[in-house]
Amino acid sequence: MEEALTFHDEWGHRVSAVLSRPETSHRVVVVLCHGFLSNKNSTTNRTLTRLLNDRGLATLRFDFFGHGESEGLFEDITTSLAVGQAMAAIACMISRGYATVGLVGSSFGGLVSILTTARRQDVACLALKCPVVDFAEELRLEFGADEMARWQETDTVPNITGGPERIRLKYGLYEDCLRHIAYGPAAQIAAPTLIVQGQRDELVPLHQSRKLFDLLKGPKRLDLLPDADHQFSRAEDFHAMTTAITQWLALHLTAASGR
Repeated sequence: MEEALTFHDEWGHRVSAVLSRPETSHRVVVVLCHGFLSNKNSTTNRTLTRLLNDRGLATLRFDFFGHGESEGLFEDITTSLAVGQAMAAIACMISRGYATVGLVGSSFGGLVSILTTARRQDVACLALKCPVVDFAEELRLEFGADEMARWQETDTVPNITGGPERIRLKYGLYEDCLRHIAYGPAAQIAAPTLIVQGQRDELVPLHQSRKLFDLLKGPKRLDLLPDADHQFSRAEDFHAMTTAITQWLALHLTAASGR
């Protein structure tokens, strides 16, 4: 059963979400955080929703500020805003009676999930798909020095979806990213954490996931798929990634809930 719902972050922004419940409820929910320029109905989110519902776990997928159907302009997105909305999503689920919460983050959503988990004591399990840990570093590597300077001057960046026109994105995002590098917060995380990344990831440097893994304090596993890219474009890689995340969440959330 799927229910469209709306909640608000601490600044009053409207957030669009979908709660998907299995036939039998166990008061366990997984909050899904999508990647940059993606949305709540990404292929990963919808696949994980189906797989997790089949395991008796509810899911909440939501659109970040300026993405999908949520309020806001994309050009104003920051990590701070996204973390605030993940916090609000968890609070929404707790208010609805969900006693055990897991968190999944894809790429930029992985950064958000790390920062969110480090701030809370009630995230029972964490699963990260090619997570960004230092978004500022990734942006510098992606754009290069000249393009970073142009971004600062114009609040525009190349259209990273492939279009010819530059798109508006305020340089404040980069400045905010410098204040939200997740290595320090990761060292505070004791929740069981899975990291899945392709060794051919063309966007997120592998050294970020390796360093993240070393810093985590709780039960942890790092799955590096030898032929997978950032999008897990090959069917076998996508299957391996979604299966690993589903199994990890089902195992640890079931244990945490006492089922």
